[in-house]
Amino acid sequence: MDALLTHGHFPFVIDNLSLGSRQNLPYNVPFFEIDIRDSEKLAQVFDEVKPDCVCHQAAQVSVSRSMREPIFDAEVNILGLLNVLEQSVRVGVQRVVFASSGGVLYGEVATPATEDFPKRPISPYGIGKWVGEQYLEFYSRERGLQGVALRYSNVYGPRQNPHGEAGVVAIFCKAMFAGEVVTINGDGRYTRDYVYGPDVANANVKALETPLNQSFEAINIGTGVGVDVNEVAEKLSGLVQRELRNQGSSLQIPHWRHGVPRLGDLRSNLISPIRANHLLGWKPEMSFDEGLRETVIRFGLKSAQD
Repeated sequence: MDALLTHGHFPFVIDNLSLGSRQNLPYNVPFFEIDIRDSEKLAQVFDEVKPDCVCHQAAQVSVSRSMREPIFDAEVNILGLLNVLEQSVRVGVQRVVFASSGGVLYGEVATPATEDFPKRPISPYGIGKWVGEQYLEFYSRERGLQGVALRYSNVYGPRQNPHGEAGVVAIFCKAMFAGEVVTINGDGRYTRDYVYGPDVANANVKALETPLNQSFEAINIGTGVGVDVNEVAEKLSGLVQRELRNQGSSLQIPHWRHGVPRLGDLRSNLISPIRANHLLGWKPEMSFDEGLRETVIRFGLKSAQD
C-alpha cells in the first residue's frame, strides 16, 4: 500500500481481515470488509470503484492447512480468484497482477529455478496457485485482460501476521519476544529463498506499471539465495536478544526445540529473479540479514507497546 501511494496510485482495499489488519492501512484509503468468495458483494464494490487495475493478494496462505482442508483452499484460492477475474472483465479492468508462488510450483529444487522449470506442486496450495495462473492466462487470452503472475518465494517482513501457520520469521519473532520456546518443524534443514516484503511491494508496483509485450507473463520474485530454518532461528535469536537488551529487558530467549515434520514441506526451494530484472527492472534490494534486522526492530517496538 505504501508503495502504491508513493507512486501516485489511488488504491482501494478489499479484505475479510481473516489475516490482515485494518491498522496496516492509511486512514484515507477506501476499505471494504468483504470476502472474495461473496460474488454479490464483490460485484457491488467493483461497480462502485471501477478500478483500472487489480493487484490480487487475497489467499489462503498455509500449505499445511491446504493439506488438511483442500476444499477450503480451492474455494478461496481458485473460486475466489475466478470471482475477481469475472468482475475485472465486467468493469473493464486493464491489468490483473496475481500473487502466485515460486515457493511451491517448482517442487524440490537445489539451484534457483527459472520460470521455465517443470511445475511440480505437491500440495493443494501449490496446485491451486498453478491452476490460478492457468485461469489468469485464459482470461488474458480470451477475455481481454492483461495478466501478470508474480511467483513469490518466501515473503517476510515487519507487517507479516505472526498468528497463522505460515510465515516462519514472524512466528519466531512473536515467540522469542514473549520468551516462549520456538518449535522448528522436523530437523529444520528446509532451505528457502526469503524475500523482503517491501521489495515484493515494489515488484507489484512495477508489474502494474511496466509496459509488457505479452498479454500474460509469469515472473519469479525472489533472491536466488537459500537459508535453512535452523539458520533463521539462530540469526533471529541473536537479533531479538540484542533488541530486548536495548529495551532494558532481562528476558532470556530459551533455546528452540525440534518438533514433528510438517506435511507438504519441501526440502529445498530457490527461484531465479533474472526475468524480473529483465522485464520489470526489478531486483531485491534488501539482504536477508538486513531484512531480519528491520523486521526484529519493528516487532520489538510492537511488543514493547503491547
